[in-house]
Amino acid sequence: MLGVRVAASTVWEILKEPGIDPATERASSTWAAFLRSQADALLACDFFETVTLSGARIYVFAVIEHANRRIRVLGATAHPTASWVVQAARNLAMDLEDSGCRARYLIRDRDGKFPRLFDDVLKDAGMEVVLSGVRMPRMNSVMERWVQTCRRELLDRTLIWDQRHLLHALREFETFYNGHRPHQGIANARPLHPLPAPIEDPDRIDHLDIRRRARLGGILQEYQHAA
Repeated sequence: MLGVRVAASTVWEILKEPGIDPATERASSTWAAFLRSQADALLACDFFETVTLSGARIYVFAVIEHANRRIRVLGATAHPTASWVVQAARNLAMDLEDSGCRARYLIRDRDGKFPRLFDDVLKDAGMEVVLSGVRMPRMNSVMERWVQTCRRELLDRTLIWDQRHLLHALREFETFYNGHRPHQGIANARPLHPLPAPIEDPDRIDHLDIRRRARLGGILQEYQHAA
């Protein structure tokens, strides 16, 4: 119960800062309101597991931007030590700075893989870590949905040989996800590209020239109009 009270206190303080009423009777809606109002400043992260053909268990660490759904695969390792996780945080901070992302909050769960220094690194980069509640995955639903998408569209359809092969597949999926795959949550746009202009010329509609590009041996398919 102590963990639940601490989580509730943290959420209360986070909600009050942007002026959202964190009244108890509205708790189910105020968290959603916070996510919507702070989407441009929100990141979320999570670990998830996969298994290679040899039976080795590998942990994948990824981060997603709430506003545009851009995903960053920070790495994969069989041994997510404290030093490895902290280095991933440093890499994330540098990448965000290089890309001009001004995130203020990062949502994570209470997984023991996260050392205290992980939060300190992000704090030095100007981000506040927001802990999700105990056994409340819906508080990190955007990240959880991406994990399910990654499993359904990639990992469940691929035989992973080893860690190197996994990283290659994840990089290909990251490129596909950010640059080509449309997302209903952002009006079918892509994280790194706006929606293309609609085709209104009847002649172009009658003579569509759609090209297909296969990734990862055909597991991922990209379609686009020929130039």
